[in-house]
Amino acid sequence: MAPTYNIAMISDFFYPQPGGVESHIYQLSTKLIDRGHKVIVITHAYEGRTGVRYLTNGLKVYHVPFLVIFRSATFPTVFSFFPIFRNIIIRERINIVHGHASLSNFCHEAILHARTMGLRTVFTDHSLFGFADAASILTNKLLKFTLSDVDHVICVSHTCKENTVLRASLDPLMVSVIPNAVVAENFKPLTHTSSSGSNHTFSSPPQHSQPHFPPARPLGPHDIVTIVVISRLFYNKGTDLLTAAIPRILENHPNTRFIIAGDGPKAIDLEQMIEQNVLQDRVEMLGPIRHEEVRDVMVRGHIYLHPSLTEAFGTVIVEAASCGLYVVCTQVGGIPEVLPNHMTVFAKPEEDDLVAATGRAIAALRANKVRTENFHEQVKKMYSWTNVAIRTERVYNGISGAISEAEFYGYDENTTTNTWSAATRGRSGVQSFALIDRLKRYYGCGIWAGKLFCLCVIVDYLLFLLLELWFPRDKIDICSDWPRKKPQLTNGKGEKKKKEKEEYIL
Repeated sequence: MAPTYNIAMISDFFYPQPGGVESHIYQLSTKLIDRGHKVIVITHAYEGRTGVRYLTNGLKVYHVPFLVIFRSATFPTVFSFFPIFRNIIIRERINIVHGHASLSNFCHEAILHARTMGLRTVFTDHSLFGFADAASILTNKLLKFTLSDVDHVICVSHTCKENTVLRASLDPLMVSVIPNAVVAENFKPLTHTSSSGSNHTFSSPPQHSQPHFPPARPLGPHDIVTIVVISRLFYNKGTDLLTAAIPRILENHPNTRFIIAGDGPKAIDLEQMIEQNVLQDRVEMLGPIRHEEVRDVMVRGHIYLHPSLTEAFGTVIVEAASCGLYVVCTQVGGIPEVLPNHMTVFAKPEEDDLVAATGRAIAALRANKVRTENFHEQVKKMYSWTNVAIRTERVYNGISGAISEAEFYGYDENTTTNTWSAATRGRSGVQSFALIDRLKRYYGCGIWAGKLFCLCVIVDYLLFLLLELWFPRDKIDICSDWPRKKPQLTNGKGEKKKKEKEEYIL
């Protein structure tokens, strides 16, 4: 029988805030619970969300009251999070700590404290960073500090893996690529459209196991093409590029309109552009929307425009394709890995090319060259959160010793010539908890940074000893667990081999 684990997912970014990282943590956690594991989430308090909350499927969320300084990231203190973190870990009997996102302070601190406590750690990177600007240099140095002593790293795309390996000076063999996924059932296209005029009326999809989506009516030369944009309105999401491109797209294509959902500091630039060009009747600004409303906005359109300047994966374009939208996106980061070419039109992250690519997409839809009604079923077969959970579970098995190092890293231990030397295998394999070994790894992070990192680790270890003396483990109440689900039998694609009633084991 496969081993089960008590897992703590830790990040500054979680619900009720919408976003790709937030959705990833929630969906992965629920699927791991379905496979018999215990999962909790530790994040900071949000307005109206403090203390302990229970979500669907028995997922427990700890909202820790810490100061938030920028874009939902907490103030870095290094050590002040340790006492409450230790208390939660002991109460929940956690044995694997899984941190998410490079810019999450909670994630970096939790991995440091977890290693001090003798716990296995995993880090998932969801973003791309450069190497030249000051912010990226500081972030990369922090990432190198954290990942010097992590057991394994997961990236959401191959481009993201290459970026993370370079930023943190990692052995590529200790980094796995496990992409995001989408719950296709939550992003169904509309069943059909009316056959008259440019105003479309829609009906809800029938409630049966295999919905049928009839072919969409070809767009006529005078039918309105609706372009949808759903994004945080920040510079890195390409909002400046979008602001410059919208007037030109609307000028080149008179029967076109935009629906924009999202919020951020760049929203004022979009509003000023709309006023200056008198586009109030052709550009609709919805403001911030909840994740459960994304599908209802997407199905109002024909094209999804994604002008991001940097993106490790881009879950929202998968959601758009699942809703039956033709995707126009910038060819940056891991985006080219996400969808096949027949679902997308790629553009350089430049104004002229984005305008031209959008024009090609509009022309292809009007000429009925793209069968968007088939996108949903294709996306449903490509992406599955159950498959993501199975692959993540294999990482847990590898770092905990449930499977051999040879099986985990994929080499033949009987041969004399392996893909990497024995010395490197020791670096890539399960990390030692011995303090001297940890200090050796941190010391190699730089002439000055290495010494500072070693000092942080020593102080963290001394704080851990003090906490063990002042607040002994036997004084901490142990939480009762929810009844665990019996793991379902699945094939390699994460699909159930046969339908069974849900069983529980105490």
